[in-house]
Amino acid sequence: MVTVATLLLVRHGRTTANADGGLAGRQPVELDETGRTQAAAAGERLRGLPLTTVVTSPLIRCRQTLELALPDASPIVEEGLIECGYGSWEGQPLKKLAKDPLWPVVQQHPSAVVFPEGEAMAAMASRAVAAVRSWDARVTAEHGPEALWLACSHGDVIKAIVADALGVHLDLFQRIVADPASVTVIRYTPLRPFLVRLNDTGGDLSGLVPPQRKRRRAPRRVDSDAAVGGGAGSAR
Repeated sequence: MVTVATLLLVRHGRTTANADGGLAGRQPVELDETGRTQAAAAGERLRGLPLTTVVTSPLIRCRQTLELALPDASPIVEEGLIECGYGSWEGQPLKKLAKDPLWPVVQQHPSAVVFPEGEAMAAMASRAVAAVRSWDARVTAEHGPEALWLACSHGDVIKAIVADALGVHLDLFQRIVADPASVTVIRYTPLRPFLVRLNDTGGDLSGLVPPQRKRRRAPRRVDSDAAVGGGAGSAR
C-alpha cells in the first residue's frame, strides 16, 4: 500500500439559514448556537491530530467553524472551496425554490444546471476538485506522504469532491450526504482516490494518524568464507 497524504473535509456547522430552511449560498450567514456547539464538538475529535495544513472557504461560517474547532490553527483561504454561486436563488426559502422548474433538474441532472445569474454546478465541481487535488500535491511535497491536512467547505462542494473520488458522475452526487460539522476523509494515491470515511459525525479520528515507519536494520556483516559454505568442517 502506497503511503499518501490524508485529506479531512469538514463541513461548517449549522447556520441561521440552515435552521430557517433558506439557501444561504455566498451570503455572510453565521453559525447559530447549534452550529457553534457542533464546531466545538468537531474540535474535540480533531484534537491531537498532527494537521500540517488547514485551508478554508472564504465564507464566514467556515472561518467561524475553524475558530471554534481549531483555535490554534492559521487557516489559509482557498477561493476554490467557496460555496456554489446560486445567483438569484440565494436567500430564498427552500420551500419556494422547490416549486421552481429548475429544482427537479438540480436534483436529477445537476451537471446541466446553471443557476440564474449564478454558477454552473459542473463549474463548481471542477474548481473544487482542482483545489483539493492541488493542495494535496502541495502538502505532500512540503510535508511528506504521511501528512494530514484539513479543508473546511460546504455541503454541495464536499459532495462534488466525494463524487469525483468515487469516480461517479456529478448527476449522482445528490445521493451523497455531508451533514453540518461532519468529517469526510479522502486519500489520493497515484492511481486512484480512496474514500476512507464519509459524513462522520462522531467517530474516533485517531486511527487516521499513520504509524511511524520502523527504521530498517543494516544487514549483518558475514564472514566471506561462511557466505559460500567454506566452514572448517566442510567437505573438500
